[in-house]
Amino acid sequence: MVEIKTSESKASEDKKDADAERLISAKLKKIYPREVHGLFAAFRTAGVAILLGLYYIVPWLQLDGRQAVLFDLPERKFYILNMVFWPQDFIYLTLFLIIAALGLFFVTTLAGRVWCGYACPQTVWTEAFLWIERKVEGSRQQQMKLDKAASSFRKIRIKATKHFIWISFSIYTGVTFVGYFSPMRELAFNFITFNNGPTETFWIFFYGLATYGNAGWLREQVCLHMCPYARFQSVMFDQDTMMVAFDESRGLPKGPRKKTLDKSAAGLGDCIDCTICVQVCPTGIDIRDGLQYECIGCAACIDACDDVMDKMGYDRGLIRYSTENILMGGHTHIMRPRMVVYGLILIASIAGAFYSISQRLPIGMDVIRDRNSLYRETTEGLIENVYIIKLLNMDKQDHYYTLSVEGIPDLILKKDTAEVVVKSGEVVELPVRVQVDAYNLKQRSNEILFTLNAVGFDDLMVVEEARFLGPTFR
Repeated sequence: MVEIKTSESKASEDKKDADAERLISAKLKKIYPREVHGLFAAFRTAGVAILLGLYYIVPWLQLDGRQAVLFDLPERKFYILNMVFWPQDFIYLTLFLIIAALGLFFVTTLAGRVWCGYACPQTVWTEAFLWIERKVEGSRQQQMKLDKAASSFRKIRIKATKHFIWISFSIYTGVTFVGYFSPMRELAFNFITFNNGPTETFWIFFYGLATYGNAGWLREQVCLHMCPYARFQSVMFDQDTMMVAFDESRGLPKGPRKKTLDKSAAGLGDCIDCTICVQVCPTGIDIRDGLQYECIGCAACIDACDDVMDKMGYDRGLIRYSTENILMGGHTHIMRPRMVVYGLILIASIAGAFYSISQRLPIGMDVIRDRNSLYRETTEGLIENVYIIKLLNMDKQDHYYTLSVEGIPDLILKKDTAEVVVKSGEVVELPVRVQVDAYNLKQRSNEILFTLNAVGFDDLMVVEEARFLGPTFR
């Protein structure tokens, strides 16, 4: 069967192709976000200042003669304020990631993409780069005019200045990033004197290049094409989720007009079609087209529209944070099933993490039974099992440890020394032999318990279960 295309269907396909080409070209076109002032812009600026301030300041902080936050990979020590974590504490990283994911789900369900608009690293560094760009090249119109201008000494000078500042800022960002894994003061001095090792140098320039590329060049393309969050956020949205929305019932029909015009008599809504909401959008979308995955919820269009409404003498809130239910004339329900479920799981996870960390012991012990032989009989007629005891000291100071065993009557523990010293961060292997009279064995496999105590610290004790094998005579 041959499909016959009518002129109407061909025209429809041509229109779709044209729309697709226009969409692709629009996404590849450089966006010049207009500077905006207002309540949400102030919140966003404060968020950028606080987050970047913490990022750049924390590696320089000292505590008890060491860096307060340091993930020392060569020494396998992870310092966070007065706590020290080890690779054996990997479970806490897992808990942290679970809590972060649940927190993101909870916040997204409640308030949409506020994370993207105010706290996402891509947004934060892009805002910093945009601020630098405005200081060097000027306003949106001045930037557009400069880019369209022919090459000249002035244009090259301005562009070179901007990129020099961008690159310097990016390199310092890379130094700071590596400063979380290598002592910051030593790292900075070595960087200035060109004495950094190859690994540190690689990661400084790698992270610096990533910052320069993502925040300086890619910008909104990261949000539109690289970030997976924009794709699955709709799963967490419902009719009661807060989002940046254009009130069509109030704004349409849109159209330009003078301030003195009677909009009701002219049959117009509050939207004057000034497109300023589009000009300030960092991703270049028109919020009047409805909810779009490209919207990062930064509320720049809200501040811009409120400013226009003030000048026109109209009420604010034509573009505002709202929910689908409110826009349809209904009410928002904050306490809904998914909010309750996310909230309860999040609270339980946080409580569990804090409790686990509070009960964490800075000592560890693994008992490995010698599998070369099930058991052997000594010259005294006793049944003997051999074990390798691995002792781990995760405390910040050295400790002496005593080891004991119980679980079977008249157990005898044979080891080289009464006390074992384990330095901070060390793992010591201790071979021991456990002996018992065969008469006391009630079965072939018997449960025994090894107990490790830190001398002088009654609260530092760990118990580990093991199996004792032997013959039975009952």
